Amino acid sequence: MNSNKYYWIYILMVKNGNYYTGYTVDLVRRYREHITGRGACKYTKSFRPVKLTQCWRVFEDKGTAMKIESYIKGIGRAQKHFLVSNPYKLKDMILKDLKIDPDIYTFDPSIVEKSVREIEERTPGSGM
Repeated sequence: MNSNKYYWIYILMVKNGNYYTGYTVDLVRRYREHITGRGACKYTKSFRPVKLTQCWRVFEDKGTAMKIESYIKGIGRAQKHFLVSNPYKLKDMILKDLKIDPDIYTFDPSIVEKSVREIEERTPGSGM
């Protein structure tokens, strides 16, 4: 584990009621891109985020973060909803299904949303 480097895995609820899953090194920046439509994600340009529903910090390499993101993208809506309600279960699910034991921690998504709101309040003409 490299304690100085981590990746974020996150799940958004978007306007059409679906979940969107992604990974990034800077969740506040990436969430702002999704909200404003300024990022490269075509899906969230069409269906803007309503809420950051869950997020985790993964203290592993990029490949592991990408595997976890891909895993979440591949599970059904009911399992995603379960993860949103029980975020601490992600580690168990990954261990069982992917046979990896990542250094992963649940993070309160409301803290990220608050940071984004504070940035937008300080940024004139931010478009939010």
